[in-house]
Amino acid sequence: MEVKFRYGKEEIGLKVPKTSQVFKSGYGKREKSISELLIGSISNPVGSLSLKQQLKKRKKGNIVIVVSDITRPIPYRQFLPELIDFILGEGAQKEEITILVATGMHRASTSGEKVFMFGREIVENYRIVDHDAEDEDQLEIVEGESWSGAEVKLNKYYVEAGFRILTGLVEPHFMAGFSGGRKAICPGLASLATVEKFHGYQFLSQSDASNGVLKNNPLHLEASSIAKLCPSDFSINIVLDQKKEINSIISGEQFLSHDKAVEYVKKRSFVTVKEPVDLVVTSCGGYPLDDTFYQCVKGFVNCLPSVKEKGKIIAFGRCNEGIGSREYKSIMKKYSSRPEIFLNDINYGNYFKKDQWQFQMHIRALKKVGIENLHFFTTGISKEDLSMLSVNPHSISPDKLVNSIQSEIDKVANFGKQIAVFPEGPYCSPV
Repeated sequence: MEVKFRYGKEEIGLKVPKTSQVFKSGYGKREKSISELLIGSISNPVGSLSLKQQLKKRKKGNIVIVVSDITRPIPYRQFLPELIDFILGEGAQKEEITILVATGMHRASTSGEKVFMFGREIVENYRIVDHDAEDEDQLEIVEGESWSGAEVKLNKYYVEAGFRILTGLVEPHFMAGFSGGRKAICPGLASLATVEKFHGYQFLSQSDASNGVLKNNPLHLEASSIAKLCPSDFSINIVLDQKKEINSIISGEQFLSHDKAVEYVKKRSFVTVKEPVDLVVTSCGGYPLDDTFYQCVKGFVNCLPSVKEKGKIIAFGRCNEGIGSREYKSIMKKYSSRPEIFLNDINYGNYFKKDQWQFQMHIRALKKVGIENLHFFTTGISKEDLSMLSVNPHSISPDKLVNSIQSEIDKVANFGKQIAVFPEGPYCSPV
């Protein structure tokens, strides 16, 4: 049978045996318009007064709307203008509104990306600020300590706001359990030092720092404690379906509304593994998630519960922007095919660099299947660069991509081995 997989902004078709396990999310068709979903959600929130009532109580100061960056496929242009119009209708002025992009440790958004995400009218009429975790002038110490006992610094626009609105995508997350909610604040608006703790070796070395796990997950506990130190006044949780279209909007108190969104997502995007298989074939989520190899790691870590020890993984991502940040690229080059040395260095404090956490998660796949069995196909990274990324590298020209992946699948299928496929990549999770 042929299965369509996400690759960049396109789909590619690959043939797998009819006996293959197919992991797909099960979101039903949206029954209301996006406008109806938004207004219904903010008017009938979970665990709080309506947004209209909350705005009447707002303190003096700016209204800060926290949004995700380009790595999350939230179609803000479909609902952000209406949300802002609603806020203006409650007496706010344009100049009081700031859109704060929760970049975490990601790069700032380009002007073109801002237009793509929010629409030209929003970009031209409202102040948009990208969080910078390394700019001390943009940070402010928050009273209290995190769950781990650390000092907390957050973006000052958020801390000093008269009214705070969080928005975020709720989906499975390979280390924090689920995205969205408290993650918009940490790591989204946190300082480098705070993120270092959140993504540090000790947290990520714990088994509960995993997909779909919130109980005893140190990342969830740390982020939640930080969010409580400087809570939002209102949260808007976005759920996307398998086509990356808005399926549900769940608003209200930041923790209760996120919990409800998590339950909604869990029922629709988690599939039970019947039996681990010999080969997993997985997309890395398509655009924008597979724009860098850094983000593609989520695809082959997500599928681990479904593959046998020393089994094989075939993963692929467009990598239109290449490997990732300068720091991440240097980590991958320095420790190429030397994962144990890397783990030893970060464990004993001999090394720390931004984005190291992604390689630590990557190593989970290496430990289970080995470098030779972790195949990665891309048209966006050169053969030389791909060979240093601790995968079995396949740098392929666009016209040969499908045939090359198909050939690797056929090598396993011809021996009658069991295969599982993840057309949506990390957006559907095996448990």
